[in-house]
Amino acid sequence: MSVSELLLALAVVFIWGTNFVVIKLGLHELPPLLFACLRFALAALPWLFFVKRPAIAWRYLIAVGLLLGVGQFGLLFIAMRADIAPGLASLVIQVQVFFTVGLSVWLFGEQIHARNLVGLALGVAGLCTIGAHVDATTTLRGLAFVVTAALCWALANLTVKAAVRKHGPFNTLGLMVWSSLFAVPPLAALAVLVEGYEPVVTALSRASAGAWAAVLWQSLGNTLFGYGAWNWLLSRHSAAAFTPTALLVPVFGMGASMLVLGEPLQAWKLAAAALIVAGLAVNVIDPKRLFNGFPRSRA
Repeated sequence: MSVSELLLALAVVFIWGTNFVVIKLGLHELPPLLFACLRFALAALPWLFFVKRPAIAWRYLIAVGLLLGVGQFGLLFIAMRADIAPGLASLVIQVQVFFTVGLSVWLFGEQIHARNLVGLALGVAGLCTIGAHVDATTTLRGLAFVVTAALCWALANLTVKAAVRKHGPFNTLGLMVWSSLFAVPPLAALAVLVEGYEPVVTALSRASAGAWAAVLWQSLGNTLFGYGAWNWLLSRHSAAAFTPTALLVPVFGMGASMLVLGEPLQAWKLAAAALIVAGLAVNVIDPKRLFNGFPRSRA
């Protein structure tokens, strides 16, 4: 990786981490499913008129749209409305790494190593630490929703991987734009059915400039730039070269939530963070591949 590509990876991670604060601010005015619907609507339109559809089967676009839109962000937004703090959500969602590793072994026959099992054990210990401290701000319902959202994210990752195996490298920005289109109808229908037609219309009519700014940040910054850049890096480099930077997502998330929203960082949260981040590190950092992923200095 070049320095510019490493900085790009760090920029994506910073956006993804601090984005949890933006989500919480947007949820002050917009119902969760409506918020998610608007996010993906503005990630698809008007960009699909300017960005070419990637040369992959429609089923991959539909699957990614449903998994990221309804599965990951629909559930995440519902949980963050009142059942889990933003900083903690930024930490728990990272268990997608464990799901991705496990499902890759099952679906693609990839090898599992002892370090993967150690990482999984550390991650489970971190989740158990969180589960043992549920209260008004972190409920078991919220924890379950975010873990399920992480599973959906992992399934989306594997769908992209399957598409690359089938069709070869493709335009990842186009993937995000065109797949976002398929998230909109089910999210819109669920918003009306679950949140109610009148509350949805009222929220839209009363949304402030700040709420719309949160939606735009979700669409342009987090979705198109974040996922587009990350998938672009994934298509060009060994995952070992840059995925360790994703360990900073909960660091940025918990730090931003503490600074902006005043989320307390109790000892148990720090312990849970240490366990989960350690588990993630053990899973994503292979020392041999890591050092092979960076250019060696010349004497």
